[in-house]
Amino acid sequence: MWSAPANARLIMTSRFLTLHDPSSARRHYASGLWADDTLYMMAACHAAERPDAYAAQDRRHRLTWKELVQWADIFAGELHESGLTPGERVAVWLPNRVEILVALLACSRNGYVALLSLHQNHTVAEVASLLERFSVRTFLTSVGYGADSGQNNIFARLPQIESIERVYALPPIDAADTPKPDQTAEFPAKDAIAAQSPIDINPDKVCYIALTSGTTGQPKAVMHSDNTLLANGRAMVADWGHSADTITYCLGPMSHHLAIIGVELTLVSGCEYITNDLAKGMKPLDRILETGATYVMGVPTHAIDIQQDATTRGLERLGDVKVFYMSGSSIAPEVARRFADYGIVPQNTYGMSEGGSHTSTLRDDGHDVLVNTVGQCCGRGNPCYELKVWKANDRDILAAPGEIGELGGRGASFMLGYYANQAATETSFNRRGWFMSGDLASVDANGNITIAGRSKDIIIRGGHNIYPVEIESLALRHPDIAKVAAFPVADVRLGEKVCLAIIPAGNKNVTAHIALQHLAAEGLSRFDMPKYFISVSELPITASGKVLKRELVEKVRSGALSPEPVRYRAS
Repeated sequence: MWSAPANARLIMTSRFLTLHDPSSARRHYASGLWADDTLYMMAACHAAERPDAYAAQDRRHRLTWKELVQWADIFAGELHESGLTPGERVAVWLPNRVEILVALLACSRNGYVALLSLHQNHTVAEVASLLERFSVRTFLTSVGYGADSGQNNIFARLPQIESIERVYALPPIDAADTPKPDQTAEFPAKDAIAAQSPIDINPDKVCYIALTSGTTGQPKAVMHSDNTLLANGRAMVADWGHSADTITYCLGPMSHHLAIIGVELTLVSGCEYITNDLAKGMKPLDRILETGATYVMGVPTHAIDIQQDATTRGLERLGDVKVFYMSGSSIAPEVARRFADYGIVPQNTYGMSEGGSHTSTLRDDGHDVLVNTVGQCCGRGNPCYELKVWKANDRDILAAPGEIGELGGRGASFMLGYYANQAATETSFNRRGWFMSGDLASVDANGNITIAGRSKDIIIRGGHNIYPVEIESLALRHPDIAKVAAFPVADVRLGEKVCLAIIPAGNKNVTAHIALQHLAAEGLSRFDMPKYFISVSELPITASGKVLKRELVEKVRSGALSPEPVRYRAS
């Protein structure tokens, strides 16, 4: 009788846990997309070879590679002395400060897992819930940070979270003399003495978690290793020729995966990374011009705002900017075309936190490709991520050339799985083993990809994911609201805005003001507030009772429904 090899169960378990079995890992190493370097080791290499070259800056610090690595060593030593062990989580809830990069490198160095996806628009309640969910041991934050910091205090909530053992409280950037809350530690100075701690040289460990969207509105947690992150950086650098002379400016917050992509290519190329850290009254364009940035990363909303600002100022060029990377929502061809007028090459991309930048246009692509597509898989000739289009109504069958279907992918930059969510990990693939994105696209005869739309229900406002289920569940807590639907309304600048449609209970009169005040009272972030409101007598539904949101979207587009523009104001 045949029996399974002794290591069969180990391989199966490894695949369930990491999605990269030994066979695929060997392929990634052989291709050069994976290597024996961690994020920290890449930085340390630059520090050894070019110690005085600049590595990162915000408006308070401009760190050389030597200074950045030394600071990471100092923080890593302090975490080690505090009793933190490899695999435990370090969460960061901070504005765009270089300390975030220091923390990420310290985690990579010692084998801890960095959780950076705590955004400014999160509320205290949301952050506390995430800290509990991930059993975070060490937490970094700033006094007065967050969507509802004026009403709620994260430091008052932390004693209720059993896993938390150490909290670092950084003063606000513009108020360094702010008193430190009790029972918190100061972030170590960059010239402190570093305690000795062992270095974890395994590039295949989990080192980073990013929060992404979920079909239920509960964000899934994407696990990445040093290698899955750096694979994307290596491919981006190979495609666009980034070097130590590149100056990268990321308009997105460091809590978003877009910023991590910028960090990846910085570590691979040895260039300088600039955070979008703005003084009061300063605009991003001011900082871009001031720093001499050559490569700017953002979403279309950022691009539109900067173009409008440049037009107002009468600028013919945007300083030293040569390339503008855009991702996060659909990119209007007109936005890409305007960059050409400034002598800037638009880099249109498509990606997900699960695999980084999946696709990209190239510098020498033709005009139509640059403005109408998201190019091809990153790493031409040696892609870090492969994509194929599968039939929309049967995700196990490949779509015909030019046919719109669902994008599925796999490759060296792909995640290790969803943290503590085996069901989501297993159900995200088709039967051929390709990760299904939920996004619709087509591929032309030359292999260029055009995104047709998103099949998921998430509303993307200026690159920010908004979860309709959360809004709907909170709205339904109001006794005078019987039914509700949150759906997207197209917006030229932001891509989409949220419209809230309600059916009042009985003959109740629920105004927009009442609904928005209720949502705020229930804890909805002001960044997720509906921008349109309508009260209706019925909602289109399927036979099973599900709301047909696409019909609502179409009715608004055609003018059959006319929701009123609204704006939340704290009472």
